[in-house]
Amino acid sequence: MSQSISGTSTSTSIDVSIRSSTSVPAVLARDGVGAPAPPRGAVLALAVATFSVVTTEMLPVGLLTPIGSGLGVSDGTAGLAVTLPGVVAAFAALLLPVAVRRADRRTVLGALLVLLAAANAASALAPSFGVLLGARVLVGVCIGGVWAIAAGLGARLAGAAGAGRATAVIFSGIAVASVLGVPAGTLLGELTGWRWAFAALAALALGVAGLLAALLPPLPAGQAVRLGGFAGLLRVRRLRGGLLAVTLLVTGHFAAYTYVRPVLERVPGIGPGLISALLLAYGTAGVVGNFTGGAVAARDPRRALLAICAGLGAVVLLLVPAGGSLAVSAPLLMAWGLAYGGVSVSAQNWVMAAAPHAREAASALFAGVFNVAIALGAFAGGRVADSRGAGAALWLGGALAVLALVAVGRAKGAATPE
Repeated sequence: MSQSISGTSTSTSIDVSIRSSTSVPAVLARDGVGAPAPPRGAVLALAVATFSVVTTEMLPVGLLTPIGSGLGVSDGTAGLAVTLPGVVAAFAALLLPVAVRRADRRTVLGALLVLLAAANAASALAPSFGVLLGARVLVGVCIGGVWAIAAGLGARLAGAAGAGRATAVIFSGIAVASVLGVPAGTLLGELTGWRWAFAALAALALGVAGLLAALLPPLPAGQAVRLGGFAGLLRVRRLRGGLLAVTLLVTGHFAAYTYVRPVLERVPGIGPGLISALLLAYGTAGVVGNFTGGAVAARDPRRALLAICAGLGAVVLLLVPAGGSLAVSAPLLMAWGLAYGGVSVSAQNWVMAAAPHAREAASALFAGVFNVAIALGAFAGGRVADSRGAGAALWLGGALAVLALVAVGRAKGAATPE
């Protein structure tokens, strides 16, 4: 029941935000040329696409123990199912926009969702951990491609005035993946086996591909993305500062969050059903954080990221001594979700403000850095969790969040929207 209630409120939040984002005249911009406003379903379709890829990416977090047991590997090794897609996604985010520089973005996104369906089907049928990792390589291609292309489409679909709100809706798919995707997948995996969770995601990805074809307007390529352009973007000081902060913050988050299940299993008397409920509460808070952070970041991305870094660092570090108490761990986990929910949309607003002349290239660079950080966090957390226990992964995550706070603090005057 709690899942259906959360799903209803989430849908309402998204619908309200889409109405807000389309309350101003929208433009489908290509090189600054306006076109008739697209239906609000176009923005929602992109949100569902990000939901699908992020649910696929993060599903092993909720099923880490069953996957490890089923394929005969440790929790730390099973964490490679999160690490490897992150590494591949980092390269795909940079290379795919270059490879498809002239292709219609609607066609590219649809093809990526079909590939995601195939990768999930292969994961469901994997006879060994090596085969599973091979399927997760394809997942990484899809993650990087969808992020790089979809992240910067808010301005094209809603115009400059509605770009911030449209971006928040697109990135809400990430938060809703935590609310519905990972908890539902975890519950399905507990009830029927982890393979059925991946099979369900294969069916979902096919449905999303059809949704994109039906609801997205034609999105012809704008400025061609070239590999040499990334080096030029890195010379933009404001962009470098934001990417450094994102690297530290996201690495810290995933060093801790990838192993949140073993952390929660330390609580006396906790079972799989309660863990799923706690992950649902975490994700619900993340949806709130996404729209709250998006609203603040639309005006001042630096202020939003300062609050997020401080909050995330505090709650992750406090979870270390709170590990034996459900009454303390539960609200801290919700506060964690609230803080992290605003990371993606706040950082994307920073990137857009720092490089308004090259939005897709900057989005691709941002997606690459973000996914490198996911991979680094999952890998580092796994090594620490295997050698020193899950609590040590929390210490690592909290320390990196504090360093991210310092990095944002030093980026004075960086990235205020035009």
